[in-house]
Amino acid sequence: MNPPKTDARRHHDPDVRGFASDNYAGAHPEVLAALALANGGHQVAYGEDDYTENLQRIIRSHFGATAEAFPVFNGTGANVVALQAVTDRWGAVICAESAHIHVDEGGAPERMGGLKLLTVPTPDGKLTPELIDRQAYGWEDEHRAMPQVVSITQSTELGTLYTPDEIRAICDHAHAHGMKVHLDGSRIANAAASLNVPMRTFTNAVGVDILSLGGTKNGALFGEAVVVLNQDAVSHMKHLRKLSMQLASKMRFVSVQLEALLAKDLWLRNARHANGMAQRLAEGVRAVHGVEILYPVQVNGVFAKLPHDVSERLQKRFRFYFWDEAAGVVRWMCAFDTTEEDVDAFVAALKEEMAR
Repeated sequence: MNPPKTDARRHHDPDVRGFASDNYAGAHPEVLAALALANGGHQVAYGEDDYTENLQRIIRSHFGATAEAFPVFNGTGANVVALQAVTDRWGAVICAESAHIHVDEGGAPERMGGLKLLTVPTPDGKLTPELIDRQAYGWEDEHRAMPQVVSITQSTELGTLYTPDEIRAICDHAHAHGMKVHLDGSRIANAAASLNVPMRTFTNAVGVDILSLGGTKNGALFGEAVVVLNQDAVSHMKHLRKLSMQLASKMRFVSVQLEALLAKDLWLRNARHANGMAQRLAEGVRAVHGVEILYPVQVNGVFAKLPHDVSERLQKRFRFYFWDEAAGVVRWMCAFDTTEEDVDAFVAALKEEMAR
């Protein structure tokens, strides 16, 4: 059968890839095929469809028998819904100063979620029990927002990783203070691939209560999920998702994408490839005099410092972002579709611009 005709036209060159973000990548072909498979006919709306029901089985295979997934549209929505589910109206969330919920979500957790973020400076994007204690106090002080949750990101916004033991220590410490633990897992697949362990090893197995599960950065067209790991930690998740405008009517098209990624090993293949391309990029960059890699390259991002004028010239050839423009720090991200040729061309261009 010939594909259906369309009046849409391609407006971009599909052979052009950059290093700005793994969000720049398209959807993986297997995900697109799954969307087509789920199309046609009628399915019950708002999550009562067969695809969302099957997703629950898949989620439990990754995160244990009590895990429950609530598909949402995007990562910010996942974080806002998850954090609302584990805080009271007077509650606060302790997080790293570099956390996505603090830096890159437009104030949504505070403005839309109605909670307070208590931030802590970290040298590598990672919290520790000692750093948490800088904000973990004042539970009986009515003048201070009450610390109720610790939120960590795995992998972190700086491309670093928590070990399972480090997350267990955070969970034990938080729970001892009556707090819950949220994990922002927008790049959880990259973390699991790098650590070479199942996702459960550093989530439900070590005490994480609720998880924002990423899909978009791992090859989905759109869609993430809030995964409740500790049913006793949350209440009224369905109502919170609707209230936060994250309830998809045609939810089967979110769920089937997560099914395509998670049912077998597509999520892991995509993450391993992106991580491997970052390692190749880091190896090439280390050979360029005058460029400094700032953090361990543990997943699919490389953070580097180089002359500002070089970065500006290089940006005209490849898309990427400044991380800290005043300090000359840039971020280079690899995706599931980054090729060795992409990386090698970028490194060659970097050498050329550094030599000018």
